[in-house]
Amino acid sequence: MTDIENADRSNRLSVEHRVIGDVRVVTVRGEIDHDVRDVLTQALLPEAGAVRPPRTVADLSGVTFMDSSGINVFVAAHQSISGAQGWLRIAAPQESVLRVLRMVGIDALITCHPSVEQALNA
Repeated sequence: MTDIENADRSNRLSVEHRVIGDVRVVTVRGEIDHDVRDVLTQALLPEAGAVRPPRTVADLSGVTFMDSSGINVFVAAHQSISGAQGWLRIAAPQESVLRVLRMVGIDALITCHPSVEQALNA
């Protein structure tokens, strides 16, 4: 695969951040797979020395596909954020993504909520 093809594939995922109260909401849109796992990792985990709110909601309402690469990123983010006395919650996953989360048991590790509002207020 050429560099141009790789660049096109990594553009399949967009990430936006906002802070509501003391919770960081990371809105993800697109497909989560091996080619974009680094983008998702950077979105969920603070860079060395960066200070972010210890509580994070990942809004997956715009995610249409997720494979095991996404699962691995969410597990690592959960461990890192929990280790910093915070929490990670998943909000509004589409049915196909929720099915993957349930199949591998991530929903037992990271709570999943039907909406961002419910994740914020849980």
